[in-house]
Amino acid sequence: MKIQERTGAGVGRSAAPAQPSVGDRLPTPPRERKPALAALAVLLILVGALGATMLVLQAGDRIEVVKVTAPIPAGGSVSKSNTTSVMVAKDDSIHYVEWTQLNELKKLKAVNAIPAGVVAVGEMFGSEAGVAAGKATVGLSLKAGQYPTGIKQGDTVAAYRVSTATGSGNSNGNSNSSSSASSNSVIADSARVSYVPGPKDSGDEIVGSTNLAVTLTVDSDKAADLAQAASNGEVALVKVPGNSGN
Repeated sequence: MKIQERTGAGVGRSAAPAQPSVGDRLPTPPRERKPALAALAVLLILVGALGATMLVLQAGDRIEVVKVTAPIPAGGSVSKSNTTSVMVAKDDSIHYVEWTQLNELKKLKAVNAIPAGVVAVGEMFGSEAGVAAGKATVGLSLKAGQYPTGIKQGDTVAAYRVSTATGSGNSNGNSNSSSSASSNSVIADSARVSYVPGPKDSGDEIVGSTNLAVTLTVDSDKAADLAQAASNGEVALVKVPGNSGN
């Protein structure tokens, strides 16, 4: 009887399931690979690199254009003294005037007043000046002494009629200086210098000529008197308040 009990006890122990050891772990299933996501990541990297490259190339595509450095009134022209060159990013939608076209641009007139500091574009210029209503432009040819030293485009000046007639003496020994003085009068008290050759514009002045070509913008009712006085060489210009730096 004892033998059977021990045998039965042994049989019961062998039938119990074996417990895993502490160090053993259950096997994990292999990770599922997703090639579509990997391809998408590579594609995004390539697109980003291409975009960065395009930005660098666009930033490097620059052109040299004309920049206005001094105010140009309506009817005025560009010159080397009121322009400089700057580099800008090329943009076909903007009609920049390239620096190599400066000589051609000198032949055109400003349609409207152009402030200093702006980059010149084609729409700012035309073959005819856009003179404001009630205004007119008059060209003068002045000798030294008929204009102030350092006169420049954009200056405000007064135009005086200066008689060149010489008075003769009368029986009392008095000259006709009073009649000569009475002929000296203001033609235009506030005229704008629309054009005057700059110091760097060697091509704008005739070699050997001592006259200075000046264009004034005045009230239209003053234009006839100014033109007549200019043709007789009887005009003198004087700077008046209203200029920068005065």
